Amino acid sequence: MTPIDTKDGDTSSKRYMRRSSLVLAAGFIFITVAVLVGARYGLILAVGLGFGITLEGLGFGFSGPWRAMILRRDPSGILAQLLSIGLVAILALPLIEARSGELLGAQAPIGWAMVAGAFVFGVAMQVVLGCGSGTLVNAGSGNPIGLLSLPFFAIGSFSGAYHLTWWTELGSFPIIVLKGSSGLILTLAMLATVAAVLYYFASPKHRRIPRRYLLAAVVIAGLALLNLIISGQPWGVVYGLGLWVAKVAVASGADLSGSVFFSAPASLERLQESILTDYTSLTNIGIMLGAFLVGSWRIGGFDQKILRLPLRAWAATVVAGFVMGYAARLAFGCNVGAFFSGISTGSLHGWAWFVAAFLGSHYGIKLRPVLGLEARP
Repeated sequence: MTPIDTKDGDTSSKRYMRRSSLVLAAGFIFITVAVLVGARYGLILAVGLGFGITLEGLGFGFSGPWRAMILRRDPSGILAQLLSIGLVAILALPLIEARSGELLGAQAPIGWAMVAGAFVFGVAMQVVLGCGSGTLVNAGSGNPIGLLSLPFFAIGSFSGAYHLTWWTELGSFPIIVLKGSSGLILTLAMLATVAAVLYYFASPKHRRIPRRYLLAAVVIAGLALLNLIISGQPWGVVYGLGLWVAKVAVASGADLSGSVFFSAPASLERLQESILTDYTSLTNIGIMLGAFLVGSWRIGGFDQKILRLPLRAWAATVVAGFVMGYAARLAFGCNVGAFFSGISTGSLHGWAWFVAAFLGSHYGIKLRPVLGLEARP
Protein backbone atom coordinates (compact mmCIF):
# COMPACT_ATOMS: atom_id res chain seq x y z
CA MET A 1 0.00 0.00 0.00
CA THR A 2 1.08 3.56 -0.70
CA PRO A 3 1.26 5.51 2.53
CA ILE A 4 -0.97 8.56 2.82
CA ASP A 5 0.97 11.79 2.96
CA THR A 6 -0.75 13.43 5.93
CA LYS A 7 1.57 16.41 5.74
CA ASP A 8 0.24 17.43 2.33
CA GLY A 9 -3.31 16.90 3.56
CA ASP A 10 -2.73 19.09 6.59
CA THR A 11 -1.14 21.78 4.43
CA SER A 12 -4.09 21.76 2.01
CA SER A 13 -6.53 21.90 4.91
CA LYS A 14 -4.73 24.85 6.50
CA ARG A 15 -4.59 26.62 3.14
CA TYR A 16 -8.33 26.09 2.65
CA MET A 17 -9.07 27.40 6.13
CA ARG A 18 -6.87 30.46 5.61
CA ARG A 19 -8.46 31.31 2.29
CA SER A 20 -11.97 30.74 3.62
CA SER A 21 -11.19 33.04 6.51
CA LEU A 22 -9.99 35.72 4.09
CA VAL A 23 -13.20 35.56 2.05
CA LEU A 24 -15.33 35.70 5.20
CA ALA A 25 -13.31 38.62 6.58
CA ALA A 26 -13.69 40.59 3.34
CA GLY A 27 -17.43 39.91 3.32
CA PHE A 28 -17.73 40.94 6.97
CA ILE A 29 -15.93 44.23 6.34
CA PHE A 30 -18.14 45.00 3.34
CA ILE A 31 -21.36 44.23 5.25
CA THR A 32 -20.21 46.20 8.29
CA VAL A 33 -19.53 49.34 6.25
CA ALA A 34 -22.82 48.94 4.36
CA VAL A 35 -24.77 48.60 7.61
CA LEU A 36 -22.97 51.42 9.44
CA VAL A 37 -22.97 54.12 6.77
CA GLY A 38 -25.04 52.83 3.85
CA ALA A 39 -25.02 50.41 0.93
CA ARG A 40 -23.44 52.92 -1.46
CA TYR A 41 -20.36 53.23 0.73
CA GLY A 42 -20.15 49.47 1.06
CA LEU A 43 -20.24 49.16 -2.72
CA ILE A 44 -17.44 51.72 -3.12
CA LEU A 45 -15.33 49.75 -0.64
CA ALA A 46 -16.01 46.65 -2.76
CA VAL A 47 -14.90 48.57 -5.87
CA GLY A 48 -11.67 49.51 -4.08
CA LEU A 49 -11.22 45.88 -3.10
CA GLY A 50 -11.57 44.97 -6.77
CA PHE A 51 -8.92 47.52 -7.72
CA GLY A 52 -6.51 46.08 -5.17
CA ILE A 53 -7.12 42.46 -6.17
CA THR A 54 -6.70 43.29 -9.87
CA LEU A 55 -3.60 45.45 -9.51
CA GLU A 56 -1.78 43.03 -7.20
CA GLY A 57 -3.21 39.79 -8.56
CA LEU A 58 -2.45 40.54 -12.22
CA GLY A 59 0.76 42.45 -11.55
CA PHE A 60 -0.64 45.57 -13.21
CA GLY A 61 0.29 49.13 -12.31
CA PHE A 62 1.34 52.51 -13.61
CA SER A 63 4.92 53.30 -12.61
CA GLY A 64 6.34 49.86 -13.51
CA PRO A 65 5.19 49.93 -17.17
CA TRP A 66 6.65 53.41 -17.60
CA ARG A 67 9.96 52.09 -16.28
CA ALA A 68 9.73 49.13 -18.67
CA MET A 69 9.27 51.45 -21.65
CA ILE A 70 12.17 53.69 -20.67
CA LEU A 71 14.63 50.90 -19.86
CA ARG A 72 13.62 48.08 -22.22
CA ARG A 73 11.42 49.77 -24.82
CA ASP A 74 8.57 47.57 -23.62
CA PRO A 75 5.31 49.54 -24.10
CA SER A 76 2.92 46.68 -23.30
CA GLY A 77 1.95 48.01 -19.87
CA ILE A 78 1.40 51.58 -21.07
CA LEU A 79 -0.59 50.32 -24.05
CA ALA A 80 -2.84 48.46 -21.62
CA GLN A 81 -3.21 51.66 -19.58
CA LEU A 82 -4.21 53.61 -22.70
CA LEU A 83 -6.69 50.88 -23.64
CA SER A 84 -8.27 51.05 -20.19
CA ILE A 85 -8.49 54.84 -20.35
CA GLY A 86 -10.12 54.63 -23.76
CA LEU A 87 -12.70 52.10 -22.57
CA VAL A 88 -13.64 54.36 -19.68
CA ALA A 89 -13.81 57.45 -21.90
CA ILE A 90 -16.23 55.77 -24.32
CA LEU A 91 -18.85 55.56 -21.57
CA ALA A 92 -17.75 58.20 -19.06
CA LEU A 93 -17.80 61.22 -21.39
CA PRO A 94 -21.39 60.64 -22.61
CA LEU A 95 -22.53 59.82 -19.06
CA ILE A 96 -21.04 62.98 -17.58
CA GLU A 97 -22.63 65.08 -20.31
CA ALA A 98 -26.04 63.41 -19.89
CA ARG A 99 -25.97 63.66 -16.09
CA SER A 100 -24.26 67.03 -15.71
CA GLY A 101 -24.13 68.13 -12.08
CA GLU A 102 -24.74 64.58 -10.93
CA LEU A 103 -21.52 63.05 -12.26
CA LEU A 104 -18.25 64.96 -12.10
CA GLY A 105 -15.10 64.69 -14.16
CA ALA A 106 -11.50 64.99 -12.93
CA GLN A 107 -11.08 68.51 -14.25
CA ALA A 108 -8.21 70.86 -13.42
CA PRO A 109 -6.33 73.75 -15.03
CA ILE A 110 -2.90 73.49 -16.65
CA GLY A 111 -0.50 75.75 -14.80
CA TRP A 112 3.10 76.17 -13.70
CA ALA A 113 2.55 74.37 -10.39
CA MET A 114 0.57 71.59 -12.05
CA VAL A 115 3.25 70.83 -14.65
CA ALA A 116 6.11 71.11 -12.15
CA GLY A 117 4.22 68.94 -9.69
CA ALA A 118 3.65 66.24 -12.30
CA PHE A 119 7.33 66.29 -13.29
CA VAL A 120 8.52 65.98 -9.68
CA PHE A 121 5.93 63.27 -9.03
CA GLY A 122 7.33 61.31 -11.97
CA VAL A 123 10.81 61.51 -10.46
CA ALA A 124 9.68 60.46 -6.98
CA MET A 125 7.42 57.61 -8.07
CA GLN A 126 10.29 55.91 -9.85
CA VAL A 127 12.48 56.30 -6.78
CA VAL A 128 9.99 54.28 -4.68
CA LEU A 129 8.66 52.23 -7.64
CA GLY A 130 5.06 53.12 -6.93
CA CYS A 131 2.57 55.84 -7.86
CA GLY A 132 -0.44 56.64 -5.68
CA SER A 133 -2.29 53.37 -6.26
CA GLY A 134 1.02 51.50 -6.50
CA THR A 135 2.11 52.72 -3.07
CA LEU A 136 -1.21 51.54 -1.61
CA VAL A 137 -0.82 48.15 -3.30
CA ASN A 138 2.80 47.82 -2.19
CA ALA A 139 1.91 48.68 1.38
CA GLY A 140 -1.05 46.29 1.40
CA SER A 141 1.08 43.44 0.05
CA GLY A 142 3.74 44.01 2.71
CA ASN A 143 6.42 45.62 0.55
CA PRO A 144 8.86 47.40 2.94
CA ILE A 145 9.40 50.37 0.60
CA GLY A 146 5.65 50.80 0.21
CA LEU A 147 5.03 50.52 3.95
CA LEU A 148 7.62 53.19 4.67
CA SER A 149 6.71 55.61 1.88
CA LEU A 150 2.91 55.51 2.36
CA PRO A 151 2.64 57.55 5.59
CA PHE A 152 5.03 60.16 4.22
CA PHE A 153 3.05 60.25 0.96
CA ALA A 154 -0.03 61.05 3.06
CA ILE A 155 1.80 63.76 5.00
CA GLY A 156 3.07 65.24 1.75
CA SER A 157 -0.44 65.23 0.29
CA PHE A 158 -1.74 67.07 3.35
CA SER A 159 1.10 69.62 3.19
CA GLY A 160 0.60 70.19 -0.54
CA ALA A 161 -3.12 70.75 -0.03
CA TYR A 162 -2.42 73.20 2.79
CA HIS A 163 -0.20 75.31 0.50
CA LEU A 164 -2.11 74.65 -2.73
CA THR A 165 -3.58 78.13 -3.17
CA TRP A 166 -0.16 79.78 -3.01
CA TRP A 167 1.12 77.52 -5.78
CA THR A 168 -1.92 77.89 -8.04
CA GLU A 169 -1.61 81.68 -7.83
CA LEU A 170 1.62 81.39 -9.84
CA GLY A 171 -0.62 81.25 -12.88
CA SER A 172 -2.61 78.80 -14.98
CA PHE A 173 -4.81 78.52 -18.03
CA PRO A 174 -8.58 78.11 -17.74
CA ILE A 175 -9.82 74.54 -17.36
CA ILE A 176 -10.15 72.96 -20.81
CA VAL A 177 -12.48 69.97 -21.14
CA LEU A 178 -13.09 67.84 -24.23
CA LYS A 179 -16.86 67.35 -24.34
CA GLY A 180 -19.49 65.66 -26.45
CA SER A 181 -18.95 63.33 -29.37
CA SER A 182 -16.19 65.54 -30.79
CA GLY A 183 -14.39 65.47 -27.44
CA LEU A 184 -14.66 61.69 -27.29
CA ILE A 185 -13.38 61.28 -30.85
CA LEU A 186 -10.45 63.60 -30.13
CA THR A 187 -9.62 61.77 -26.89
CA LEU A 188 -9.64 58.38 -28.61
CA ALA A 189 -7.58 59.76 -31.50
CA MET A 190 -4.96 61.12 -29.08
CA LEU A 191 -4.82 57.82 -27.21
CA ALA A 192 -4.39 55.96 -30.50
CA THR A 193 -1.65 58.37 -31.60
CA VAL A 194 0.32 57.88 -28.37
CA ALA A 195 -0.13 54.11 -28.68
CA ALA A 196 1.16 54.20 -32.27
CA VAL A 197 4.23 56.22 -31.26
CA LEU A 198 5.00 53.82 -28.41
CA TYR A 199 4.55 50.84 -30.72
CA TYR A 200 6.88 52.41 -33.30
CA PHE A 201 9.68 52.89 -30.75
CA ALA A 202 9.09 49.53 -29.06
CA SER A 203 11.56 46.69 -29.17
CA PRO A 204 10.28 44.06 -31.66
CA LYS A 205 10.08 41.43 -28.92
CA HIS A 206 7.83 43.64 -26.76
CA ARG A 207 5.11 44.56 -29.23
CA ARG A 208 2.46 42.21 -27.85
CA ILE A 209 0.33 42.97 -24.81
CA PRO A 210 0.25 40.02 -22.37
CA ARG A 211 -3.20 38.57 -21.71
CA ARG A 212 -3.02 39.46 -18.03
CA TYR A 213 -2.52 43.11 -18.98
CA LEU A 214 -5.49 43.02 -21.35
CA LEU A 215 -7.64 41.44 -18.65
CA ALA A 216 -6.46 43.99 -16.10
CA ALA A 217 -7.19 46.86 -18.50
CA VAL A 218 -10.79 45.70 -18.98
CA VAL A 219 -11.42 45.01 -15.29
CA ILE A 220 -9.87 48.32 -14.17
CA ALA A 221 -12.01 50.15 -16.74
CA GLY A 222 -15.16 48.44 -15.46
CA LEU A 223 -14.32 49.23 -11.85
CA ALA A 224 -13.50 52.87 -12.70
CA LEU A 225 -16.90 53.24 -14.37
CA LEU A 226 -18.62 51.69 -11.36
CA ASN A 227 -16.74 54.13 -9.13
CA LEU A 228 -17.98 57.04 -11.25
CA ILE A 229 -21.59 55.87 -11.32
CA ILE A 230 -21.84 54.92 -7.65
CA SER A 231 -19.95 57.85 -6.11
CA GLY A 232 -20.59 60.50 -8.76
CA GLN A 233 -16.87 61.22 -9.06
CA PRO A 234 -13.92 59.63 -10.89
CA TRP A 235 -11.43 57.27 -9.28
CA GLY A 236 -8.83 59.15 -7.24
CA VAL A 237 -6.22 58.49 -4.56
CA VAL A 238 -4.39 61.60 -3.36
CA TYR A 239 -7.24 63.50 -1.69
CA GLY A 240 -8.08 60.61 0.63
CA LEU A 241 -4.50 60.27 1.89
CA GLY A 242 -4.26 63.97 2.70
CA LEU A 243 -7.64 63.85 4.42
CA TRP A 244 -6.42 61.14 6.81
CA VAL A 245 -3.55 63.33 7.98
CA ALA A 246 -5.83 66.37 8.20
CA LYS A 247 -8.18 64.44 10.48
CA VAL A 248 -5.28 63.43 12.71
CA ALA A 249 -4.09 67.05 12.80
CA VAL A 250 -7.54 68.35 13.77
CA ALA A 251 -7.94 65.63 16.40
CA SER A 252 -4.57 66.71 17.83
CA GLY A 253 -5.80 70.28 18.18
CA ALA A 254 -4.32 71.81 15.02
CA ASP A 255 -6.05 74.83 13.48
CA LEU A 256 -6.36 74.47 9.71
CA SER A 257 -8.25 77.72 9.16
CA GLY A 258 -5.09 79.25 7.66
CA SER A 259 -5.48 76.98 4.63
CA VAL A 260 -7.94 77.99 1.93
CA PHE A 261 -8.15 74.34 0.88
CA PHE A 262 -9.08 72.93 4.29
CA SER A 263 -11.30 75.84 5.29
CA ALA A 264 -13.47 75.42 2.19
CA PRO A 265 -17.01 74.19 2.99
CA ALA A 266 -16.52 70.82 1.26
CA SER A 267 -13.29 70.14 3.16
CA LEU A 268 -14.79 71.23 6.48
CA GLU A 269 -17.65 68.81 5.90
CA ARG A 270 -15.22 65.96 5.16
CA LEU A 271 -13.19 66.74 8.27
CA GLN A 272 -16.29 66.50 10.46
CA GLU A 273 -17.63 63.30 8.91
CA SER A 274 -16.39 59.74 9.22
CA ILE A 275 -13.69 58.48 6.86
CA LEU A 276 -16.17 55.74 5.98
CA THR A 277 -18.31 58.34 4.19
CA ASP A 278 -15.44 59.61 2.04
CA TYR A 279 -15.43 57.78 -1.28
CA THR A 280 -11.73 58.27 -2.01
CA SER A 281 -10.76 57.01 1.44
CA LEU A 282 -12.91 53.92 0.96
CA THR A 283 -11.36 53.01 -2.38
CA ASN A 284 -7.89 53.57 -0.90
CA ILE A 285 -8.70 51.26 2.01
CA GLY A 286 -10.18 48.76 -0.43
CA ILE A 287 -7.03 48.79 -2.58
CA MET A 288 -4.84 47.99 0.43
CA LEU A 289 -7.22 45.28 1.61
CA GLY A 290 -7.38 43.78 -1.88
CA ALA A 291 -3.60 43.66 -2.16
CA PHE A 292 -3.43 42.13 1.32
CA LEU A 293 -5.95 39.47 0.37
CA VAL A 294 -3.99 38.51 -2.75
CA GLY A 295 -0.75 38.36 -0.81
CA SER A 296 -2.35 36.22 1.88
CA TRP A 297 -4.11 34.00 -0.66
CA ARG A 298 -0.91 32.95 -2.37
CA ILE A 299 0.71 29.69 -1.33
CA GLY A 300 3.14 30.56 1.40
CA GLY A 301 1.41 33.87 2.05
CA PHE A 302 3.55 36.98 2.02
CA ASP A 303 7.04 36.49 0.64
CA GLN A 304 8.28 40.05 0.97
CA LYS A 305 11.80 40.25 2.38
CA ILE A 306 13.50 43.10 4.15
CA LEU A 307 15.78 44.56 1.52
CA ARG A 308 19.43 44.99 2.33
CA LEU A 309 19.67 48.64 1.44
CA PRO A 310 22.08 51.35 2.62
CA LEU A 311 20.82 54.00 5.03
CA ARG A 312 20.65 56.59 2.26
CA ALA A 313 18.16 54.39 0.40
CA TRP A 314 15.74 54.29 3.33
CA ALA A 315 16.18 58.03 3.82
CA ALA A 316 15.52 58.57 0.12
CA THR A 317 12.33 56.51 0.42
CA VAL A 318 11.06 58.78 3.20
CA VAL A 319 11.90 61.95 1.26
CA ALA A 320 10.53 60.60 -2.03
CA GLY A 321 7.31 59.53 -0.33
CA PHE A 322 6.76 63.01 1.07
CA VAL A 323 7.73 64.74 -2.17
CA MET A 324 5.47 62.44 -4.17
CA GLY A 325 2.48 63.30 -2.01
CA TYR A 326 3.22 67.03 -2.07
CA ALA A 327 3.80 67.11 -5.83
CA ALA A 328 0.67 65.05 -6.52
CA ARG A 329 -1.45 67.60 -4.69
CA LEU A 330 0.03 70.46 -6.77
CA ALA A 331 -0.50 68.42 -9.95
CA PHE A 332 -4.17 67.77 -9.07
CA GLY A 333 -3.63 64.05 -8.76
CA CYS A 334 -1.36 61.10 -9.42
CA ASN A 335 -1.38 58.51 -12.22
CA VAL A 336 -4.93 57.67 -11.19
CA GLY A 337 -6.59 61.01 -10.48
CA ALA A 338 -4.78 63.12 -13.09
CA PHE A 339 -3.59 60.73 -15.82
CA PHE A 340 -6.20 57.95 -15.83
CA SER A 341 -9.30 59.82 -14.62
CA GLY A 342 -8.28 63.18 -16.08
CA ILE A 343 -7.91 61.91 -19.65
CA SER A 344 -10.87 59.51 -19.47
CA THR A 345 -13.21 62.32 -18.36
CA GLY A 346 -11.96 64.80 -20.97
CA SER A 347 -9.70 67.11 -18.97
CA LEU A 348 -6.77 68.39 -21.01
CA HIS A 349 -4.62 68.66 -17.89
CA GLY A 350 -4.41 64.85 -17.87
CA TRP A 351 -2.37 64.97 -21.08
CA ALA A 352 -0.05 67.69 -19.75
CA TRP A 353 0.37 65.63 -16.60
CA PHE A 354 1.27 62.54 -18.63
CA VAL A 355 4.02 64.31 -20.59
CA ALA A 356 5.54 66.01 -17.54
CA ALA A 357 5.43 62.93 -15.33
CA PHE A 358 6.89 60.69 -18.03
CA LEU A 359 9.81 63.08 -18.46
CA GLY A 360 10.30 63.10 -14.70
CA SER A 361 10.33 59.30 -14.67
CA HIS A 362 13.50 59.32 -16.79
CA TYR A 363 15.35 61.18 -14.03
CA GLY A 364 13.79 59.13 -11.24
CA ILE A 365 15.07 55.92 -12.84
CA LYS A 366 18.58 57.41 -13.06
CA LEU A 367 18.44 58.41 -9.38
CA ARG A 368 17.68 54.92 -8.06
CA PRO A 369 21.21 53.45 -8.29
CA VAL A 370 22.70 56.71 -7.00
CA LEU A 371 20.47 56.46 -3.93
CA GLY A 372 21.31 52.78 -3.39
CA LEU A 373 17.83 51.54 -4.23
CA GLU A 374 18.87 48.84 -6.69
CA ALA A 375 20.14 46.48 -3.97
CA ARG A 376 18.80 42.93 -3.80
CA PRO A 377 17.20 41.04 -0.88
